[in-house]
Formats: sequence, structure tokens, C-alpha cells
Amino acid sequence: MKTATRPGGHILLHGYTPRQLEYKTGGSSALENLYTPDVLRTGFPDWMIDELVEYEDEIEEGSGHRGRSALIGMVAKKP
Repeated sequence: MKTATRPGGHILLHGYTPRQLEYKTGGSSALENLYTPDVLRTGFPDWMIDELVEYEDEIEEGSGHRGRSALIGMVAKKP
């Protein structure tokens, strides 16, 4: 994501947090593939993070992604 984004460009990331492992309603079952605010801040240290939110919601994205989910969203701008 970082190399594919031009200077001044934005990325929008939507993923699961480690709490998703408790829900078992989709997403990765590997902890290393889940996001936390600290992981994202560390991974994008020189980017301007416009929004970084953790939240829970009910999702309906097919049989493999259905039910209560622990989500995270980030909008960040590349310097």
C-alpha cells in the first residue's frame, strides 16, 4: 500500500482487530493478519492519519463474513 500510493495520496484501510478471533464471524484466523491502532501507527509513522477508529458492527458479506465483527478503519495521507 505504501509504495503504490503517490506522495499526497490517501489510503483507506478497512480490516479486523484481534478481538475478531472471539467472534469467529469471518476474517483472518491468524493474529499477525489483524490490525490494532498501534500496528497501524507504527506501520505508517510519517503519514498523516486523518481517521483511525475501532468499532463493532453486524456485517453481511456472504456466508464467510456474517455476524458481529470487530473492525478497524484508517484513512491516511502519504507525505
